[in-house]
Amino acid sequence: MKILIVDDDQDLLSLVGFALSQSGFAVVKATDVGSATRAFAAEAPDLAILDINLPGGTGFDICETIRKQSRIPVMMLTARGEEEDLVRALDLGADDYLTKPFSPRTLLARVRALLRRAGLEAGGAMSTGALKLDLEAHTLQINEAEPVRLTKLETRLLQILIANAGHVVGTERLLTHVWGHRGSGDRQLLKQLVHRLRQKIEADPAAPRYLKTESGAGYRLGSE
Repeated sequence: MKILIVDDDQDLLSLVGFALSQSGFAVVKATDVGSATRAFAAEAPDLAILDINLPGGTGFDICETIRKQSRIPVMMLTARGEEEDLVRALDLGADDYLTKPFSPRTLLARVRALLRRAGLEAGGAMSTGALKLDLEAHTLQINEAEPVRLTKLETRLLQILIANAGHVVGTERLLTHVWGHRGSGDRQLLKQLVHRLRQKIEADPAAPRYLKTESGAGYRLGSE
């Protein structure tokens, strides 16, 4: 699981990064709007933690950019406790808001809660519409049918698609989530994985009802 942290306070950036790394998260750091936008595009993080006051703009700007492309959880950080900041952050699509100073333990608890809500934390089950995915048993149940056995990679692919059901998930983000690190998978491998999964879950793999291709963009999960 990869987390983007954006803050121009190097001490706080190091502290938060260390706490997240010690808890098993991969960490990507940025200190301004430009580097944060580039890091988001290059690294396809699963969650973003954004300070509001930054060189070259604000965390609001980054949040707005992210929301045009992705539904990943976003947490805003600020030293100010002003209500208008909270309202603006939520209006832009932020999922949580933490006022400085805070303890690393509190931050970790909030991060895990956001990942659980997004269906991105390992373990347990997640569902959308007729689909129910068991992350521990590696099975998918459609309506009341017998659960279908899945491979680990198929489970990871469905995990991120169900978490973003109804929305297109970009190819690069899928590659990063399924194979763990950017560059360790390729588009042909992803196509093969999607093909095998369709053979398991679609009544007619040639005309998929659930796992849909969005040409030039990625894949989208329908849950009807």
